[in-house]
Amino acid sequence: MATKKPENLSFEQALEELSSIVGEMEQGDLSLEQSLKQFERGIALANASTGKLQQAEQKVSILMGNDEKAALTSFYNDME
Repeated sequence: MATKKPENLSFEQALEELSSIVGEMEQGDLSLEQSLKQFERGIALANASTGKLQQAEQKVSILMGNDEKAALTSFYNDME
């Protein structure tokens, strides 16, 4: 089964996979190589999730009219 790129997962899917990775690593049954691979995947998932949260915060700020002087930056509406 092909693994989706973190940026192609929904926020909820990324968090679910990240939680699963943490559980696997906490059990301590993975080899060093497997642990490093999972750690790398976890970092990518966390970064993608942070980006999605920032996009959501920006959208809410725009919709609420907060910080009218802030420069708007482009974002993709891939959360739907």
